[in-house]
Amino acid sequence: MTTENLTPSDDYAAYIAGLPRVLAGAATVFRDTGGRVLIVEPNYREGWALPGGTIESDTGETPRQGARRETLEEIGLDLEPGRLLAVDWTHGPARPPIVGYVFDGGVLDDDQLGAIRLQEEELVSWRLVPREQLPAHIQGPLLGRLLTALDVLAQGHGTAELENGRRVDVVEP
Repeated sequence: MTTENLTPSDDYAAYIAGLPRVLAGAATVFRDTGGRVLIVEPNYREGWALPGGTIESDTGETPRQGARRETLEEIGLDLEPGRLLAVDWTHGPARPPIVGYVFDGGVLDDDQLGAIRLQEEELVSWRLVPREQLPAHIQGPLLGRLLTALDVLAQGHGTAELENGRRVDVVEP
């Protein structure tokens, strides 16, 4: 294709193709009536996680839709996520940055907990863990993201901004 045959849409497509890339994921924090957090054990990596996964942005999926879809796929519960608790920008080796969204899943009752069905292709097990025991199961930025999301829930308002699992301190003018 010669430059005289380029259309404005060709220029725009080339511009978009040259932009930096970022990955996005969404997870949901579910608790039981005792305040314990529901975590899942993936079979494809070490450690535990929250129900959640990659946002299918190429299909137009939003973070909220991704959190709901992943919850349904991973634990078999079709629940609308509550408010956004935290957004985390996480750098990593050999991959683009990941933007992680964490939503409030609310408190699950005994019937909902009994209805959990794991996605066997990805998950080994699930459990409910008190806050003080979370560091024994979850590490790195995900732990910071989760603990901050629980703090936001306790405060009853707002959304936290994080970088690599650590809250960003914003100085107000």
